[in-house]
Amino acid sequence: MKLDPVNILKEHELKHTKQRVRVLEEIALDTVAISQPELEKKLGKEIDRVTLYRILNTYEEKGIVHRIMDLNGTANYALCSSACTEDHHHDEHVHFNCTTCGKIYCLEVTVPKIKMPNGFTAKTVNTTAYGTCEKCNAQVPISA
Repeated sequence: MKLDPVNILKEHELKHTKQRVRVLEEIALDTVAISQPELEKKLGKEIDRVTLYRILNTYEEKGIVHRIMDLNGTANYALCSSACTEDHHHDEHVHFNCTTCGKIYCLEVTVPKIKMPNGFTAKTVNTTAYGTCEKCNAQVPISA
């Protein structure tokens, strides 16, 4: 299924500016999450840092993308499922952060329900597994 950035923006009641469309296109290009510094590099002079920050913030607030922190504390972004809304992200799945290449994958592994103590309300839950991804494991020579 091809991503339709203009339709996504309309569904979330956002204007479909050239910059917003480009950011969505870049995020959707790969199966891994992308960091703001990587987006800045890919977009070059098309979008300045402040505008990119605002777009990502808006997308996260509207339930278009979700943020995953990597091993270095850098925010990475991946598209949300269609079930996410402005009020609640439903992307409660396991993220995998490869310690070799640094890429972050959204895995189709559901995070178990967590019973919160009285007085606590969780808006979103995420779990990150750390290790070596399939591509990096394939590059490791097998010793005899």
